[in-house]
Amino acid sequence: AVVSTQSTGGRKMKRTAFACSVVGAAYLLTSKASCKSKAWDFNWDFRQPSSLVKPNSSDEELQKVKSTSRRTYYLIRHGQYELEGAKDNEKILTELGRRQAECTGKYLAKLGVRYSDLVISTMARASETGEIILSQLKESDGEVLTEKFEVEKTDMLREGHPIHAVPYSKFKPDSWEFTDGARIEAAFRKYFQRAHYSQKEESHEIIVCHANVIRYLICRASQNPPEGWLRMSLANGSITEIGIDPNGKVFISGIGDKGHMPADMVTFT
Repeated sequence: AVVSTQSTGGRKMKRTAFACSVVGAAYLLTSKASCKSKAWDFNWDFRQPSSLVKPNSSDEELQKVKSTSRRTYYLIRHGQYELEGAKDNEKILTELGRRQAECTGKYLAKLGVRYSDLVISTMARASETGEIILSQLKESDGEVLTEKFEVEKTDMLREGHPIHAVPYSKFKPDSWEFTDGARIEAAFRKYFQRAHYSQKEESHEIIVCHANVIRYLICRASQNPPEGWLRMSLANGSITEIGIDPNGKVFISGIGDKGHMPADMVTFT
């Protein structure tokens, strides 16, 4: 409690008491008693050696299936698109959207890494964005594509309503969550896992899709409640980088990074 007083010394005591109360509140918010955290699940992808061999396998057998390389993903949101289109094939990129995709492609080409895969949602705006990015990678002066580079287009990454959002935001029927959620979760399980034990070098993979999908993937990869996907906002053409270490640790950097674009090109449609 803070006791009011008219004297100068009293006012000083009041300020001191208030400061102490703030420090005390901060301690309570960060203490173990008030801040319960869940232990990291290192076997979230069921790629720990013990999950890949028969029970009671020898240490030698466990070592043979142990991941030794890192996987890095670059999740790209499509460029700005025509909102007035009635069908998917009418919701194509605007002129600005094409410039955004080109800007993102040029940036990826300059990162100094070699990409092994490009996975693209089959929706028109994502497909067009992916093709523009691919053209920029191919036009790059350096060798930015591996010899086994592959392009995959998949329906699994199409936009949708992944799960009931908390805080709640009602903008799609519940039936959408039932179908979209299963599909988007399946996409996470297919594409997000530590490197296979046969992989000897770090890999870099690009995924071009949609804001809702990316936000859900971020929550799942970071082992945060997936219901929190709507608490983030991603710009068109933005980049989210997710790295998975051989031991199952996940590192996320630059969520929705748009620093590679001029300010007048940034949109969130």
